[in-house]
Amino acid sequence: MKQVRAVDLKRYISSRSQTELTNEILELYKLFPAVKEYYTAKIVPDFEQEVLEKYKKIIENEFFPARGFGKLRFSVANKAIIDFTKVVKSPTYIAELKITYVEFGVEFTKTYGDINEAFYNKMLAMYEKTADYIVNENLEDVFRMRLENVMEEGQGIGWGFSEGLAEIYYSYFTEDEEDV
Repeated sequence: MKQVRAVDLKRYISSRSQTELTNEILELYKLFPAVKEYYTAKIVPDFEQEVLEKYKKIIENEFFPARGFGKLRFSVANKAIIDFTKVVKSPTYIAELKITYVEFGVEFTKTYGDINEAFYNKMLAMYEKTADYIVNENLEDVFRMRLENVMEEGQGIGWGFSEGLAEIYYSYFTEDEEDV
């Protein structure tokens, strides 16, 4: 199947009238939930919080469903973060969702016991991505304590997890900064 390049799309868009483009956007809005969320988030500012809660629930369901045990489908949890970042542009909300993912992971292992190395590697990778995102977006004042709490809650968990959390945390924050 041939891929449409951005230049082809621009040419197509420029060939359409304002009315035709409006109708196409309305059709996309009706057909695709992600497009509907995207435009709703642009038009209704408080909707971003609602979208955040929806995606938090998706991630929570992978760890702690209403019934039964979590499936731990990392692909579903990661897709929730990717889909969320396509809809919501607030760095604070994006950081919130990412750190929530790791908090659920730590809570899961504390609730059900030792998991496996692959689980901890995925949690550490997300913790590092989250810390990096928070620092790059200058959100340390908002999220540093939660990153530290994740590190502290992870103490004593196996497979080098607690050491990995500490290593990541202290690579972003030195002990001297704690007094600031």
